[in-house]
Amino acid sequence: MKLLLISNSTNAGEAYLNYPKYHIRDFLGHKSLKCVFIPYAGVTISFDEYEARVRERFAEVGHHILSIHHAVDPVKAIMDAEAIVVGGGNTFQLIKMIQEHGLIDPVREKAFSGTPYVGWSAGSNVACPSIRTTNDMPIVEPRGFHAFNLVPFQINPHFTDLNPPGHAGETREDRIMEYLEANRKETVLGLREGCMLRVEHDQMTLIGEKMVRMFRYNQLPAELDHTHDFTEFLRK
Repeated sequence: MKLLLISNSTNAGEAYLNYPKYHIRDFLGHKSLKCVFIPYAGVTISFDEYEARVRERFAEVGHHILSIHHAVDPVKAIMDAEAIVVGGGNTFQLIKMIQEHGLIDPVREKAFSGTPYVGWSAGSNVACPSIRTTNDMPIVEPRGFHAFNLVPFQINPHFTDLNPPGHAGETREDRIMEYLEANRKETVLGLREGCMLRVEHDQMTLIGEKMVRMFRYNQLPAELDHTHDFTEFLRK
């Protein structure tokens, strides 16, 4: 497989998709590819507007974007894709529409056959076995939480250690520990903003200056930097 799983599309104060665009270029290669874009996570932006924003940035690094919402046959569009790109937004809406269009198995088939997959935020969530470690509000009800299952661990994108003064609710870490109490065999990687995981040739590496926070049941969370062998997490 070839996966680029990005925590966030945009760093504070930067243009949309600016910080990851050269990593996307290096991942996809210098040969121009026809990338099928899945915009279904967009809620407060139209799919046409979302496509335009992503197309502009991908064009800067030599790749062509066409959104799947134009396709008469979305499954065929996936099967014909030279690369698959899944944008962020609301993960519940994203997986609901993926399920409704019957795209789970086609995307899995293409990814496991070597078609590059790029996702950010919700697009990284759906690369996991389920979407249960998303941060999003369930604004719609999907048929289930099962996702593409391209990697055998869970990602929590936009992971933050923030605990604002006067905040009496759960922290992000508290929420993840609740998940592990109910799913004791799982691993959750807290992917901080500005970071991404690259999977290629059965190897996984961390890109970015920040550390990943690794969570497992009944273990103290661990901070892992780019020197760690992240390939271990590809083995269930």
